[in-house]
This record gives sequence, structure tokens and C-alpha cells, in this order.
Amino acid sequence: MDVKMDFKTDGMKTWLEDDEGRQMALLNHPEIRPGVVNFSHTEVDNSLQGQGIAGKITRFAADSLREQGRKAVLTCSYSIRWFSRHPEYADVLADPEEEAKKAQALAGPACGI
Repeated sequence: MDVKMDFKTDGMKTWLEDDEGRQMALLNHPEIRPGVVNFSHTEVDNSLQGQGIAGKITRFAADSLREQGRKAVLTCSYSIRWFSRHPEYADVLADPEEEAKKAQALAGPACGI
């Protein structure tokens, strides 16, 4: 399956499509208050598992927020783990200390990814 790393976004979600326009990866990030989004769900098609797509889409969304001067809160377990492993993105978080607490408390698989 041929998938280009051409992420699309509409401000509420970021996604990746295959050549036929099918959504193959998704990161939901609805705005919860002005200038703050919630990274609420990450999903990657089974055919793309193990290729680092979840991390790439998360990095893309975080970079976009940084460029826009916006912040994120995290409720997606994958996003919580990703940000805990990438402290260079702490400036994107609305409350880095709160997100660090979530990461310490998190157990089990991350969103099935």
C-alpha cells in the first residue's frame, strides 16, 4: 500500500491518506478553548503498523501547533507517552507538569498502537 507522508489537517484533526484518498492514520485534536487543543485520539491502519506513523503524525501536529502559537492538553494515551519521550516539545503543552503526571500514572497499551 503506497502512502505518502503528506499529512493533511483541518484544525480539528490531522490525517494521512493513501493514493486512493482513504484515511490511513489520524490524530484528533479538537480545540477545547481558544488557542488550546486536546490530542484526544491517535489511530493508524493495521497495514502501516511498525513504521513510526503515529510518532510522525504526532510530531507534525505538534510542530503545527508550535508554529501557530497554540497549546495542547493530552487525553490520548499515545500522545501522553509521545510527549513524555520528547521533552523538546514541552513548550507545546498547556501544562507540562500536569502532562508529566499523566505519563507517570499511565499503564497499559497506548491507544492500541
